[in-house]
Amino acid sequence: MEQFLIDNLLLVSIVYIVWALPWEAIALWKAARNGHKVWFIVMFLTNTLAILEIIYIFGFSNKSKKIK
Repeated sequence: MEQFLIDNLLLVSIVYIVWALPWEAIALWKAARNGHKVWFIVMFLTNTLAILEIIYIFGFSNKSKKIK
């Protein structure tokens, strides 16, 4: 039983990393490129199973307009 729990924990951890890491990287990159410092800091410091990152990517990252 103990080995089953360890194996499942390892599997869940791997799935989480494969799911969250790309979303995190894309969202942080977009926030940095758009100059959204607050978004960058919040996403960097929190762990939301990539939910916050997905919301940022599809909801806020494209709405930034550069004023010249």
